[in-house]
Formats: sequence, C-alpha cells, structure tokens
Amino acid sequence: MSKQDMRTPLAKILHLGSAKSGTEDHVIQRATALAIAPLSVFAIVSVVALIGADYETARAYVGHPLISILLIALISAFVLHMRIGVKITIEDYVHSEGLKHYSLLANSFFSYGIGLACIYAALKIGFGS
Repeated sequence: MSKQDMRTPLAKILHLGSAKSGTEDHVIQRATALAIAPLSVFAIVSVVALIGADYETARAYVGHPLISILLIALISAFVLHMRIGVKITIEDYVHSEGLKHYSLLANSFFSYGIGLACIYAALKIGFGS
C-alpha cells in the first residue's frame, strides 16, 4: 500500500511542505536545541557558582569576554528557538489569514526585541559601562 502524496509538483521539486518552510524550521529548531543544551548547563553552573557572590564579583565574571560570548550565544539560540516554536504554533492553530499574518509579525517583533534587549544588557556588562 503506497502513501499518496498531496503536494503540488512544484512543492515536490522544492521539497516544501504545506507551510513552505517546515523542513528548514525543523532543522533550525533541532540545531538550536542542540546548542541550548550545553549552553544551559554552562548558565546553570555559572549561576550556582555565583551564589553568595557580591555584585562586583558577579559583574566581573559576566564581564569576562568568553563568558559574555557564551551568554550571547545562549540568548541568540533561545530567541531563535522560541521564535520558530511560536511561529509553528501560530501556523498550525490560527486559521484566519489576517490574524495569522499579524500574529507572526508580532511574534517576530517580540522575539527579536527580547533578544536585542538581552544582548544589549550582556554587552553593557561585558564592556563595563
């Protein structure tokens, strides 16, 4: 018994699903999950190591270039992972095209806004100003 493929010929050639970006989103979602796993362990270990430290010690730790880079990598992976996850949820469960369009737009603005604010904070601490 063969499975019937309901995709258009163009979609078959371009390897696109119904949402036109399912494979790409799936790959990026998995890649960010792989990046988040070790970076989260780093973040948890860092927070535990800083328990009881004063403000200046914590600021100096976060201001170290390697630590700042790892924090920015974690923030970037989290934001991209979050944006794609919410995008997929909106595409699957919002059926009104207008509402879907504005929801996807709001999702992108919110995700990138949060990401920029977090990266700005990490850079501000990292550069010590």
